[in-house]
Amino acid sequence: MTEKSFNKYFNYGLMFCMLAVIAVATAFKLQDPGQRVVMLLLASFGTLLGVLSTILSANGLILTFLFGAIDVSIGAALALDSGLMGNFALHAFFFLPMQFVGMWQWYKRGARTKDAKVKARRLSTKGIIIILGLVAAGLALVYGVLYYIDFAKFNNGAIEAIDRHKIFWDSVVLVLNVTGQVLMSLAYFEQWIVWTLVNISSIVMWGIAMGSSEANGYTLVMLIKYCFYLINSLNGIRIWYRLSKPEALA
Repeated sequence: MTEKSFNKYFNYGLMFCMLAVIAVATAFKLQDPGQRVVMLLLASFGTLLGVLSTILSANGLILTFLFGAIDVSIGAALALDSGLMGNFALHAFFFLPMQFVGMWQWYKRGARTKDAKVKARRLSTKGIIIILGLVAAGLALVYGVLYYIDFAKFNNGAIEAIDRHKIFWDSVVLVLNVTGQVLMSLAYFEQWIVWTLVNISSIVMWGIAMGSSEANGYTLVMLIKYCFYLINSLNGIRIWYRLSKPEALA
C-alpha cells in the first residue's frame, strides 16, 4: 500500500470511528434525566469538526483553519460552562484569532489551494531550548494566576477547597496549546510533539472533570475527542517528519 493510500484510509477510518463513537456516546448521555441537550449536541458537533480540522492539519492542508475556527469557538463556550477559565481564555482570545494568522502563514508557505501541502520546517537546537524555557516560564506564570483566581473565589482563604490538580492540568493544557498553535501557524514539525503532549494532558484534565461531582453530560464527549486527537497527532508526527525533511523542501 502506498503512503497516499494509507493516509486516505487512515483519515476516513478515523472520521468514521469518531462519528460512530460520538453518536453512541451522545445517544447514551441523552438518556440522563435533566440532560442539557443543546450543550451536549454542541459538544458533539464541535468534536467532529475538531477531528476533521486536525486530520487536515496532519496532512498539511490549509482548510484545517476553517474548521478549526468553528471548533475553537465551540470549545470556548464549553470551557466557560465547565469553569475551565484558563481553557476558555485560550480558545476565545488566542486560539480563535490564531486560526487566521495560521491561514495567512500557510498561504505564504505554499498552501494556496485546498489540495496544496504547506512547506514544513524544523526547529534548530537553539530554537528547541528557547521553546522549552518559554514553556516552563509560562507554566509557572499561568498556574500562579489561575491559583490566585481560584483562591479569590473562597471567603476567608479556604485553601483546602482549591482543586490544585484541576488548576495544574488546566495550566499545562493552556501553555502547551499556545506553544503548539504558534509552531503550527509557522509550519514547524515540532508542533506535533507538542500536540501529542496537549492531547495527553487534555485527556487527564477532562478525565478529572468527568470524575467530579459537577461533571457535565458532554464531559465524556470531550474526553473521547482528545483520545482521537491523540491518535491523529501521532499520525501527524509521521507525515510532518517527511514533509520537513530537506529534500521535501527542495
